[in-house]
Amino acid sequence: METPNVTDKVIVITGASSGLGESTAKLLASRGAKVVLGARRKDRIDSVVKEISATGGKAAGFAVDVRNRAQVETFIKEAVDNFGRVDVLVNNAGIMPIAPIGLLKVDEWDRQIDINIKGVLYGVAAVLPQMQKQKSGHIINMASVFGIKVFAPGGTVYCATKAAVRTLTEGLRMELHSENIRCTMISPGAVLSELQTSTSDPSSAKFVKELYDKVGISADSVARAILYAIEQPADVEIDEVVLRPTAQDF
Repeated sequence: METPNVTDKVIVITGASSGLGESTAKLLASRGAKVVLGARRKDRIDSVVKEISATGGKAAGFAVDVRNRAQVETFIKEAVDNFGRVDVLVNNAGIMPIAPIGLLKVDEWDRQIDINIKGVLYGVAAVLPQMQKQKSGHIINMASVFGIKVFAPGGTVYCATKAAVRTLTEGLRMELHSENIRCTMISPGAVLSELQTSTSDPSSAKFVKELYDKVGISADSVARAILYAIEQPADVEIDEVVLRPTAQDF
């Protein structure tokens, strides 16, 4: 089913090998978009591209680690080489290793900063010149309800990275609105994906699993929110969508 303002748009998605990214790619492709998928697991990306193509969708996939700026630059170039432009970038790649600060999991802090913040910035740096050349575009950044409220002990660093994404997205909106480039942040609550499996601290992992088992909702809920933001007329910008499981209290 083709959707006005979505059909034939070239939409680039990071972290697209599973969960939110995969669901978003499949939904947008079903509405007529040309989707370009990136993630570290090339085999999984190839599988998703094959599924989309089998149902008549248009998709391409590439290996990319958002921590590597050169790889992100190449990823965007591949999208342009394949489809001629980039209409939307969905900065979806992220991790959520939950642990109290006192455990000093500094390596995990570094990874969160590298993926959740720098990875978003690298995506912006790679795609912005193309969107400015086109005189149009849409940057969608994945934030979190934990960027609005702090979950502690355990989520302090993760919350800080997602608060940074919120600030970054609002700043981008203010800087880019005059260039016809829309900016949107999507702030989900407990959504079932691989995000919940990145916690190495056993007690924190137990808490996260119990929470998601109790209230987690499908990744399709986020895909629909992203579709909603994209399908608006060019003169309408959805700045933020916050969505939670009805049963989630924070």
